[in-house]
Amino acid sequence: MNCVVDGDTFWYAGEKIRVADINTPEVSQPAYPREAELGRAATQRMHELLNAGAFTLEPVDRDRDRYGRLLRTVTRGG
Repeated sequence: MNCVVDGDTFWYAGEKIRVADINTPEVSQPAYPREAELGRAATQRMHELLNAGAFTLEPVDRDRDRYGRLLRTVTRGG
């Protein structure tokens, strides 16, 4: 299943992908109301960016994070 989890994590082709070196505000357990608001905005923006067209997942210097998510950069058109 393909879906956006939050502003820096999404499912794609059966793998949970974490965008490398990006950290967005939390949506699942925000520390305060403003973080929840910013987290929702980041999630919406990730959804828009991924749905804007074909993209490529590029490996980085480490394959997975401590939670087992693939670490990748997301590129479009180079």
